[in-house]
Amino acid sequence: MTEFTTKDLIVLYEDNHIIVVVKPFNIPSQADESKDKDMLTIVKEYLEEKYDKPGQAYVGLVHRLDRPTGGVMVFAKTSKAAARLSEDIRNGEFEKMYLCVSCGVPNQRQGELKHYLKKNQAKNIVQVVPQATEGAKLAILDYSFVQEVKGFSLFKIQLHTGRSHQIRVQMASIGLPLFGDSKYGADPKTYKHKLGLWATEIKFVHPVKKEKMTFIVHPPKDEVPWKAFDISRILNVGIAPNPYDDLANFNVLQDKTKALIKQENKDNQ
Repeated sequence: MTEFTTKDLIVLYEDNHIIVVVKPFNIPSQADESKDKDMLTIVKEYLEEKYDKPGQAYVGLVHRLDRPTGGVMVFAKTSKAAARLSEDIRNGEFEKMYLCVSCGVPNQRQGELKHYLKKNQAKNIVQVVPQATEGAKLAILDYSFVQEVKGFSLFKIQLHTGRSHQIRVQMASIGLPLFGDSKYGADPKTYKHKLGLWATEIKFVHPVKKEKMTFIVHPPKDEVPWKAFDISRILNVGIAPNPYDDLANFNVLQDKTKALIKQENKDNQ
């Protein structure tokens, strides 16, 4: 894999307060022990180059995606924006929706999963544990079955808590490990492919303008396992239907998304 740089960064939206970007698979959200280039550093370098800043640009990390997971992320460009977005996340006012592909077909097409999770540092995995376990953290998500192809199932996941490896562990706990996930028991023939998990939508209130913001990004349509499913029908509106296109239709889709947001705001009044 060639190194991901600022020239490769897909920026969906930027103003004086926030920047919304697409994180590719297998890039850390922030610096870790691997010393590989991470999204936080890349966004900082992008802003420094774009605005010819003499010093380091401020970029606040307000939420994370696990390294193998790709998708949409928002970063703060000011400490005030970072504090307000972080508070919204703590208060459950920052909505996150994922797509995932699991090995197997569900017995129950939709439901809520509620578990207590704890990181096993020695094995670098997260495990489901009893509630009384010291250090256990509550994890909650809603899942909804969308489509099945040759024994693999596409789900929409609404995440209510942000625990490490949460979707991977919770789906595996009901016998539906994610495609390509060697840590949590996927079909071995899927291991050569990227993890079947994509952060496809975020909704939040702008930290300064107080407008409802919605960003929807499709997973790469030509890659396994996504190309087996009818993603464009499932996500029929978005700012970037394929983050690896040249975004020539960016403005049309952005206008369509803004229209939806305006209607949503009007309906909620």
